[in-house]
Amino acid sequence: MWVNPEEVLLASALWMTERANPYFILQKRKGHGDGGGGLAGLLVGTLDVVLDSSARVAPYRILYQTPDSLVYWTIAHGSSRKEVTENWEWLEQNLLQTLSIFENENDITTFVKGKIQGIIAEYNKSHEIREDDDTDKFKEAIAKFRKLFVMPEEEKLVNYYSCSYWKGKVPRQGWLYLSINHLCFYSYLLGKEAKLVIRWADVTQLEKNATLLLPDMVRVSTRCSEHVFSVFININETFKLMEQLANIAMRQLLDNKGFEQDRCLPKLKKNSPKKVSALKRDLDARAKSERYRALFRLPKDEKLDGHTDCTLWTPFNKMHILGQMFVSTNYICFTSKEETICSLIIPLREVTIVEKADSCNVLPSPLSISTKNKMTFLFANLKDRDFLVQRISDFLQQTTSKIYFEREITGSLSSSDDEVGTTIILKKMLTICLLCLKEVSSAHQGCIYLKNTVYEKYSKNEFLKEQAWKNHFTEYGQGVCMYRTEKTKELVLQGIPENMRGELWLLFSGAINEMATHPGYYEDLVEKSMGKYNLATEEIERDLHRSLPEHPAFQNEMGIAALRRVLTAYAFRNPNIGYCQAMNIVTSVLLLYAKEEEAFWLLVALCERMLPDYYNTRVVGALVDQGVFEELAHVYVPQLYDCMQALGVISTISLSWFLTLFLSVMPFESAVVVVDCFFYEGIKVIFQLALSVLDANIHQLLGCKDDGEAMTILGRYLDNVTNKDSTLPPIPHLHSLLTDNGDPHPEVDIFKLVRISYEVRSSQIYLVYYKVCFHGFCLCCIACLLMFTAEHLTSCYWGSTSNPMSRHDPSLPYLEQYRIDLEQFKVLFALLFPWACSTHADDLALRVFRLLDHNTDALINFREFISGLSECALS
Repeated sequence: MWVNPEEVLLASALWMTERANPYFILQKRKGHGDGGGGLAGLLVGTLDVVLDSSARVAPYRILYQTPDSLVYWTIAHGSSRKEVTENWEWLEQNLLQTLSIFENENDITTFVKGKIQGIIAEYNKSHEIREDDDTDKFKEAIAKFRKLFVMPEEEKLVNYYSCSYWKGKVPRQGWLYLSINHLCFYSYLLGKEAKLVIRWADVTQLEKNATLLLPDMVRVSTRCSEHVFSVFININETFKLMEQLANIAMRQLLDNKGFEQDRCLPKLKKNSPKKVSALKRDLDARAKSERYRALFRLPKDEKLDGHTDCTLWTPFNKMHILGQMFVSTNYICFTSKEETICSLIIPLREVTIVEKADSCNVLPSPLSISTKNKMTFLFANLKDRDFLVQRISDFLQQTTSKIYFEREITGSLSSSDDEVGTTIILKKMLTICLLCLKEVSSAHQGCIYLKNTVYEKYSKNEFLKEQAWKNHFTEYGQGVCMYRTEKTKELVLQGIPENMRGELWLLFSGAINEMATHPGYYEDLVEKSMGKYNLATEEIERDLHRSLPEHPAFQNEMGIAALRRVLTAYAFRNPNIGYCQAMNIVTSVLLLYAKEEEAFWLLVALCERMLPDYYNTRVVGALVDQGVFEELAHVYVPQLYDCMQALGVISTISLSWFLTLFLSVMPFESAVVVVDCFFYEGIKVIFQLALSVLDANIHQLLGCKDDGEAMTILGRYLDNVTNKDSTLPPIPHLHSLLTDNGDPHPEVDIFKLVRISYEVRSSQIYLVYYKVCFHGFCLCCIACLLMFTAEHLTSCYWGSTSNPMSRHDPSLPYLEQYRIDLEQFKVLFALLFPWACSTHADDLALRVFRLLDHNTDALINFREFISGLSECALS
């Protein structure tokens, strides 16, 4: 393979010359190729591995030299004699005679280098190789990786790092290869090889820690072993990449999809310190975009283009706040260095003017952005302002061609205070019903509004809350471009007013952005799904009348019909989720405060961004968070943890609390306050609140003798969480109606409970899917399912004598869709059972396989697989 000419000072060191002429030399690496060995080969092989010599990949090379020069240039190399001989013969036939006519050695060198570079450029053009594709050195590493570990062309190497692998008490110096599906290690020291191959799907835990002997160490745990790597040049980069690849592998198993590389990457800057592989850049860009979307609650297809340090002028406190500006295709966002001070989201659909302001000593390189709602944002201290303005302008041109829908959120609030007060009073006096069901013009846009209906019930606290929010809008702005500060959070903790709840849920969840950029999408879904039936619609019909049955809104057909349309539309939007129990409860509450289309987009935000993998047939996200909750309980209520584990209560309570956001276990008027905080802060609110509930009942729970008694204590506590600010007559909670024994129980103020919950250090509430150890039968089933699916996908990926995809039947129930054969089962058998390493392992696996294969078709599905394991566990 031709390579860009690279200078070599010592041509003979560790190399043997096989052919030579006045201008070119063909060499073979000592101890490599089809000959050579002994001590020289052992030493060279060791040095190549330790020093990452490119020659360890290509044992043959061709050098260019001029007769009177001591400098040599590498112009080609090959992994085989045949490959390098073809290059050699081409040089002799096409260049050797031509070079003899030159009189100046510098002209010869320039001609040869130009010729080789021209050949490479022509090859890249004919094979559509882009300028930012992988470097030659990385391509060599890919070839070495595939050769060493017998990997197929489809397996993509992301990066490789020098490190030591601790095998026993002796470290092995070598190279760690991180690919999409595997973690691999290779070492060659004085003739002894060490190889390690671990599938990311088998990794259960990753840890980065330090000891006196090993300052930088990464521990990789699988279901049956532990591996320790140390002495990384950049351990933080390595560990983050490991985390990302482990999560990608888990995501592939959950979605039953392979990895797809994104070729639309941000362009490299001219001053980039190094050129990493295209795949590594892809993964880095994905990680940054994921953090960006999570930080600002943006749609899941939004990609970060770049970010830069800057200051933002905040008129509410007349200060320049230091932070970072983020720019993507459809948004400009800002967050302060101290995250609680200020954050800002500016959709480009709202931007009218982007212009450079005049610089001064106080305000260097300022940038002004004006929006349609007459707000102006002033950024300064931008390092590359001209480039940034051009980039934003390019995105703005793309945005102007898109049609967006803007909902009028603040009609009455734009009026004068007197008009607002009169409007509120009239609204509350117009009806004496608890609920007002209202039809909109569209046939499929029925909506349910929860109204404060009796004028006497319009409490002073509710009025003061509304005034506080109006004042906040005046000072900090209103709508999606509002400044979000600690004051905003404080108002949320005090409870959002009934009339503003739908508006602010849309805003804080980010659902307003998706709704604005998808006009007519919901109506189309409703129309397409009308009259169609499948498993999801059957389950929806079964649960419609179980959705807040105690609430008057769902005791008539109008409310039930609206709920049916939203749930069915979402099931058709996302067939991978379809419908899951608990979605009906959450959606029914969304419909009380938002129109149908708004409730639909709130449900999208909930299921796809804020609570991913919660609402599906396996509720994996909720089960994983249940494991995280158990870990947090062990930290925050250690004296209660062992007792709760023995009773099995934590796993029971957390699943219902998390899936329904406390709506199924707490009085309605109190639970909606929890939903307020959830849409503003995310899932950590549920963790904090759940820990506070356990802590508040710690003494009673310690005295429980069984799980029933513990559940009664927690149920009665939550039944008596009250919201004294509520303007609604109390709606009896179904749970309290069934469990109340007439004994008085002290009331718990919801606002006090929420504030106490915020004392939990939210920075320690984190979600790492693979870090949770699988335990308990439900999580064990999930672990086995993932292993089962991993084996199926691996067989598809590597190929086999029979096509595994032909055994996949999506029409069957999920647990019966995938089937594996005996060879695949042997791999799972070895992973799951400690005795599978015996000499009779294959025979034992065959017997177990036959026992599980009930219909004797030489295949077993997951239902047979897990039922067999459960029978083994029970016996």
